Amino acid sequence: MTDRLEAQFAFLNEADRLKSVLRATTLVDGSRVENSGEHSWHLALYALVLADQAGPGVSIDRVIRMLLIHDLVEIDVGDVPIHSQNGQAHASLETTTAEAKAADRIFGLLPSDLAADLRALWEEFEAAETPDARFAKSLDRVQPVMANLMSGGGTWATYNVTYDQLETRVGSKIAKGAPALWDWVKGKARPWFG
Repeated sequence: MTDRLEAQFAFLNEADRLKSVLRATTLVDGSRVENSGEHSWHLALYALVLADQAGPGVSIDRVIRMLLIHDLVEIDVGDVPIHSQNGQAHASLETTTAEAKAADRIFGLLPSDLAADLRALWEEFEAAETPDARFAKSLDRVQPVMANLMSGGGTWATYNVTYDQLETRVGSKIAKGAPALWDWVKGKARPWFG
């Protein structure tokens, strides 16, 4: 039991470092950028509050679990904004390889049973092929959109994002897991782009 607790707390202490990873997205009031720990918490709350937007059979408990761990790899890799490098950095081979290596290290701190469970959940989120993961990924994409709307454009202005880029990089992913949510959000976002 002592070894197990040592491993569990090693992971929890490492996870605290997520609070020091600064993201490109600001808080909705625009006062400062959010950190990845705040982002993960906010997404878990999004899942709880927007559960009625999930498709049939989606387990909100699993979605919340995914969202709490989905960005832990940023402890090693940092935030890679979806619009950075003209949208090329986020899903690049370099980024995905670095994130997989980070997942090996971070989840590897846990006892093997927990490591396997949480790593599988992280991989499911990344693949976005199950209804739970598609809904989780939708929320991960919609939260920065809402922050940008509330903060006067936020990262859209920083990265010179066009509406077509927003639709391709973000909207299409939101629509896969929460189509009605994207219909509502794009109605709010479209006017910002003129």
